[in-house]
Amino acid sequence: MTSNLKNTEIKELGDTLLHIGALLLSAGASTGRTRNTITRISDSFGYNTEFVISNRTLLLSLNDENDEYFFNSLKRSSPHGVNFTLLVGISHLSWQAVEDKLSVQEINERLSRLVALPHYTRWIVLTLVGLAGSSFCRVNGGEALDMLTVFVATVAGLFVRQEAVRLKFNSYMCVYFGALTASLIAGAAVKFGMGYTHLPAFATSVLFLIPGVPLINTFSDMIEGNLQNAIIRGMNGLIISFAIGLGLLTSTFIYQL
Repeated sequence: MTSNLKNTEIKELGDTLLHIGALLLSAGASTGRTRNTITRISDSFGYNTEFVISNRTLLLSLNDENDEYFFNSLKRSSPHGVNFTLLVGISHLSWQAVEDKLSVQEINERLSRLVALPHYTRWIVLTLVGLAGSSFCRVNGGEALDMLTVFVATVAGLFVRQEAVRLKFNSYMCVYFGALTASLIAGAAVKFGMGYTHLPAFATSVLFLIPGVPLINTFSDMIEGNLQNAIIRGMNGLIISFAIGLGLLTSTFIYQL
């Protein structure tokens, strides 16, 4: 392979790996998963990889065995969410790159198809999350009326949070607005329950906001020795939990429960 072709390949591969890493971080991957996926693909091309992964930034350095060709760059990821379809798809793609010896162009083509996959529609998400909230209420001893209350509260709370995100409010304020909306609806059932407490509905109305993925990634990073990212993700989960609690507290104060 000529020098120009080699330089072109390592640059294209580096850009692709940075893009993959940023997608993984924004989709909710742990630091270890991101590192393993990038290393797996780069190893299949015969390059050595060194990188630094922070909560929102990826710094990548590639070089060949003879240290003749280098790539060094960084990329910032978009705000984090959860996209299991993308996580699983990129994992499969990384193994295909190893087993089928995919070229950089083939990897980019398949990656583009993954990114372009349609998401569930908004109303499907709202309905299914509402049903999940109702199920949690039932598990915690709620009756049929409690489950209906939680369904309405969850759908309304998630809708308000989505709208707040669309309007570009601070992410923690979006959680607070969602928790406040859901707990106000469930709290009304407690306040005006006519002799029935409806406490299971109030307690489970905000469970859809619990930061499960950030907290799981916190322990995953901690176990793997990525303490800096573990602390950042743990603090993020703690602030989200505080915003949820503040929403509940506001509703409790309003209804004097």
